[in-house]
Amino acid sequence: MAGEVVEIEPVVENIKLKGQLIGGFDAMASRLSSLQLFTIKGSKDNLTLVRVESRNIQKKPFLFMIFSFSKDGIDVNYSIGPDSSPKIRRLYVLKNLIAMLSLTTDLYSADSAELLQNIDSAIDEVLVGLSQNYSTLFNNYDSLFNKYRELKRLNIELSRSNKNLSVQATMLNDENIGLKDQLKQLQTYSDDSLMVMVEEWIDTHDGTIDINEFSNTYKITPPRVEQILNKMVSLGYIELKG
Repeated sequence: MAGEVVEIEPVVENIKLKGQLIGGFDAMASRLSSLQLFTIKGSKDNLTLVRVESRNIQKKPFLFMIFSFSKDGIDVNYSIGPDSSPKIRRLYVLKNLIAMLSLTTDLYSADSAELLQNIDSAIDEVLVGLSQNYSTLFNNYDSLFNKYRELKRLNIELSRSNKNLSVQATMLNDENIGLKDQLKQLQTYSDDSLMVMVEEWIDTHDGTIDINEFSNTYKITPPRVEQILNKMVSLGYIELKG
């Protein structure tokens, strides 16, 4: 049927180990209650720890781990998602089993030879699965990480230098503003000073004055020169010739 959703069932794997109950299942349940992600169910004959990691759209367990301890053995069932690595998944399940056994060493003993063989096999499968491409990728990552740290260090140094340059630029800008103010003050002549300058100009230019040339020489606006010339005429200091 068009649009029908086909659910993919996870693969279920099993691990069996020989074991021996030293204490009691009640004591084990109490000890393992610290593993908050697991649901614990026990009786006088066995102890089961269940962890449901995800569920399907029908709310049924999809990814899960089930650890069953009996008086003479351990039975582990776990699911593997379609997008998961079976090798890494197996190693992850064994890691959880080791965590449980480490909490109950005085209450339950797993067959050390079988346990170590399973761990060795799982690690070996993962290491073999690490292809040369992965090794190359890791080496590239390591190299890029070192470059990143170096660039980060340079960035910090450049940030400090930029901060210093900003401070210097601010100081230079303030100094420039001060110099402009001083120049403006120097270029702002009083009427008396300007009249003396005009008289000296006229004396050295055969009794004539070119307003534009005078303005450019002393950085004074032409209207200001005209103003002072009119004042000098009205005071009788100079006479305009036609």
